[in-house]
Amino acid sequence: MKQLTQNYYLRDILESDLEPIFLGLSHPEVIKYYGISYSSLEETKTQMQWFKNLEISGSGKWFAICDLKTDDFLGAGGLNDLVEEHQKAEIGLWLLPQFWGKGILQEVMPKIVAYGFKELQLHRIEGFVESENTKCRRAMAKTGFTYEGTMKDCEQKDGRWISLSVYAILNP
Repeated sequence: MKQLTQNYYLRDILESDLEPIFLGLSHPEVIKYYGISYSSLEETKTQMQWFKNLEISGSGKWFAICDLKTDDFLGAGGLNDLVEEHQKAEIGLWLLPQFWGKGILQEVMPKIVAYGFKELQLHRIEGFVESENTKCRRAMAKTGFTYEGTMKDCEQKDGRWISLSVYAILNP
């Protein structure tokens, strides 16, 4: 299933995406604000299985983000932690660093949100962003997410406490 924007498209994640997913989820700048990281292609297979399990369990869907002209893999994004009873899920995204600052997230996030509202029948999509990740916080605000507050020192990462800024968008 392809979802098109003006310059990019979202497609199912394929086994052949293992290497670029490893490149992203092992890159120091990507994992700085991301919840997981991998140190080998073999370890990254765990992430590939996680993508599959989301669909099998009905708890979400992630997509490869690709360039419409070149078909290059740019990153990944989607919805996870879907709670059917409350019709809500969490959005997550990451891009390979060479594609940062090009407005890609602002262009593809609305497609992911639309997928959640139309296909998954969600009422609410939440985004939990490390408070220090100002670029991602700006992207959330620019794509219609409302800042709801900050959970201070709510998680530990690399031996230190981090705060999470909470964003949400409701199905109109």
